[in-house]
Amino acid sequence: RVGSELKEKGILSLILALIAIMVYVSFRYEWRFALASVIALVHDVILVASSVIVFKIDMNLEVIAALLTLIGYSINDTIIIFDRIREEMLSQKTKNATQAIDEAISSTLTRTLLTSLTVFFVVLILCVFGSKIIIGFSLPMLIGTIVGTYSSIFIAPKVALLLGFDMNKYYENEARKIKKAQEKEKMRRLYEGGQV
Repeated sequence: RVGSELKEKGILSLILALIAIMVYVSFRYEWRFALASVIALVHDVILVASSVIVFKIDMNLEVIAALLTLIGYSINDTIIIFDRIREEMLSQKTKNATQAIDEAISSTLTRTLLTSLTVFFVVLILCVFGSKIIIGFSLPMLIGTIVGTYSSIFIAPKVALLLGFDMNKYYENEARKIKKAQEKEKMRRLYEGGQV
């Protein structure tokens, strides 16, 4: 009874985390980026959960904690790359979305790999020197670090392109947002000046 309740709550927490991430990324970037990031996260969770099954690790709180930590770790890497993509597009140095993505990945690659290697070696030490109790957390995290890094670099940005991301539409949306913000600012100044 406790085991099945734990699994249900764990799966629910994973689903809620994915929904919250999708809403945040949609608000901050664009729906294609949000969907791409969630697809990459689902990919990460499926591969790590599969490794838990392959290595015959009991599904317990440590595994669920590792999966939730992996989601946070992977989305952090993905957001950094998406943020750099947005900077590349707003600088208007790049001609198309593919070039913006390539430039963004190139400029964040060193940071991403150094961060991933740092986490990887810490978790590797936990795997090697930790007790059997912590293997439910450390082994999924070890595999998840590798999977999360490669999905942030290779899967999420490419899925955004496959979903039809277009820089011209992006520029139109950004221009609309800027115009709307300028109109709000103008109305605020008129209101403060007593003219409205």
